[in-house]
Amino acid sequence: MFHGGGVVDHSPLPPFGAPPGAPADCGARHDVLSAFRWHRGDPGDPAELLAAFLDGNGLPVRNLGRTGDKNKTIGDGATCGAALYVSADAGCVMAGGVVGAPSPVPSIPDVYAVVYRHSDFQGDFSLSKGWSLGPWRDSWSRADHAHAVDQVRAAIARGDVYQVNVVGHASAPYTGDPGPALHRVAGLPGARYGGVLAGDGWAMATASPETLVEVRHGRVITRPIKGTRPATDAGRRELLASTKERAEHVMIVDLERNDLARLPGTGPVRVDELFAVRRWVGLWQAESVVSAPLDGDVDLAALLRAVCPGGSVTGAPKLAALAQIAALEPVGRGVSMGALGWLGHDHLDLGLSIRTVAVDGRRVHAWAGGGITIDSDPADEVAEAAAKAGPLRAALRGV
Repeated sequence: MFHGGGVVDHSPLPPFGAPPGAPADCGARHDVLSAFRWHRGDPGDPAELLAAFLDGNGLPVRNLGRTGDKNKTIGDGATCGAALYVSADAGCVMAGGVVGAPSPVPSIPDVYAVVYRHSDFQGDFSLSKGWSLGPWRDSWSRADHAHAVDQVRAAIARGDVYQVNVVGHASAPYTGDPGPALHRVAGLPGARYGGVLAGDGWAMATASPETLVEVRHGRVITRPIKGTRPATDAGRRELLASTKERAEHVMIVDLERNDLARLPGTGPVRVDELFAVRRWVGLWQAESVVSAPLDGDVDLAALLRAVCPGGSVTGAPKLAALAQIAALEPVGRGVSMGALGWLGHDHLDLGLSIRTVAVDGRRVHAWAGGGITIDSDPADEVAEAAAKAGPLRAALRGV
């Protein structure tokens, strides 16, 4: 046992290629040194336990502002960095919010870190032992989803919240080797954090385009995404002209500004880019860039408490939105809507685990949703969630 909670494991883990956010020059040349796991209900502060584990493995988590120092030589046999994953549930615990329904994939830890070193091994992950995907089963009907949207709109009308992100879950049985299907998900166009992370009897793949938090060259950066339309000329014009989408987006930008401003050791927060339109597969999405300089010591644990769970997948105010989410969503968010990425000697880069799927040996799981405001149309919100889930299901099927 790790002191205070969590488990440290030095056993080998299944090779699935480069984890999300790993530097391109690492390729698949990773050999596991040690892994840390924390599950919902385990004792201890997950943010501090994770930071202590990484600090003990020589990674610069106690002063992230110094991650620009590249004096370490990263050769074969040296520690090159760590893959990090923090679930939405763990983020709720870190933020002091209400934790929602249990995860449908309880075998996957809520905090997971794998420390790697470079090796000469070049894995071949293209071999398949067959793959068959069964029918999808949704955690709620379209009518139930629409009703949840109406409940959020009623909560906004009462003044309880300004915006809430509502997420649905679906799963399907499978047989065979999930590896190639997971890599198809990770390879979807626009997947800034495309990659696969695996443990004992489970794996997750992300095609996330969204930066939850990045620390590089003395700045902390977040890139919230909010606002979606089909990736057509008409869809782009509609997104740019939508008063509802822009208002929803600006609320989350303000929330992210406040999250960074509360973090000790940061200077003035600025919005570097507002409502820029980017493409993910067949969708346009609106993204902003918010950043601040690090002018003091910033600890990884404090950073995670400030930004987790991500504002674009919770709502505003964040704690009030988390209470709404816990009351509305019948199935836990599992690996979705958390943080997933890489900590190196010279940077931290965590994506928001949207557009993310998980396998547990029996079923594949996927999540999708969207932000709800007072002007949201329930039918449109249900259709938007389906549009986000569609490319994931197609990639899993291999079409």
